[in-house]
Amino acid sequence: MGHYPIFSHPEFTNYTEKIDSAFKLWKDEWIPVLKSLEVDTKPKEAIHKLSEAILASFADKDLIDQYDIYQHLMTYWIETMQDDVYLIAADDWKAELSRVNGKKDEWDSELVPKQLLIESYFADEQKAIELLEADRDAIGRQKEEMEEEYCGEEGLFEEVKSEKGKISKGNVQKRIKESKNDSDSDDELKVLQAYLKLIEKEADANKIINDSKKSLDRSVISKYKILTADDVRSLVVDDKWMVAISHDVKSELERISQRLTQRIKELAERYATPMPEMNAQVDELEMKVNGHLEKMGFDF
Repeated sequence: MGHYPIFSHPEFTNYTEKIDSAFKLWKDEWIPVLKSLEVDTKPKEAIHKLSEAILASFADKDLIDQYDIYQHLMTYWIETMQDDVYLIAADDWKAELSRVNGKKDEWDSELVPKQLLIESYFADEQKAIELLEADRDAIGRQKEEMEEEYCGEEGLFEEVKSEKGKISKGNVQKRIKESKNDSDSDDELKVLQAYLKLIEKEADANKIINDSKKSLDRSVISKYKILTADDVRSLVVDDKWMVAISHDVKSELERISQRLTQRIKELAERYATPMPEMNAQVDELEMKVNGHLEKMGFDF
């Protein structure tokens, strides 16, 4: 927050603790209620009770507007939670899988999204894939740097581009073979061999990543098949709904902090000059003005 760290101020810290406490009380009361939703639940009644309760929880809190929190909840309800509750009302706590856009290799679950399950049960595997992708991307950047250096008019890589204007691995290999028979092409040979090595490393990295993703997919699908109703309740209520609503409450606090910070900054700038200093500046300016007026013939 620059020179005005509102979040670290004791008064604001105490205030945020009160908000956290109010939100925790609301969660503690309503998590069991939400987990008790069942077939034939009436979604409109559920959200009415839920929203009225969150209004009451934040009714007596200064600075924060209870209706801002209410609006966050209603927005999340419309975008996500409403569909989830209707699914529960129709089919109970089941994580059904379906293909995305009818594609064979793309699938997901509306109630328990694939990414949610991965974050809950396969975070280490996902992290390993992300590290592999980071390494692969680093190889890609090395390739781009070489392309920038050796492409262009009369550039070395211009001779190994395909008809579509892209550098061809086959053309690179062919050019390397030709250069080996030319003693005057040692520098060119080293560049081409270095670039070919990057092509091969990138291809190997992509294969490992694809194999890792397929393995993760198989593990995730197997996990979906053995999820119990209680597992689904925990994933949906604790890890999906409450995490999203908690994020919205935190964003509201951040918005308040930014607003207060800006206001304090404005006041600090407005009153940055102490009153004695301001008076001295006024006296000095007054003397200068009087001096000019005297030169103009005015008598004081």
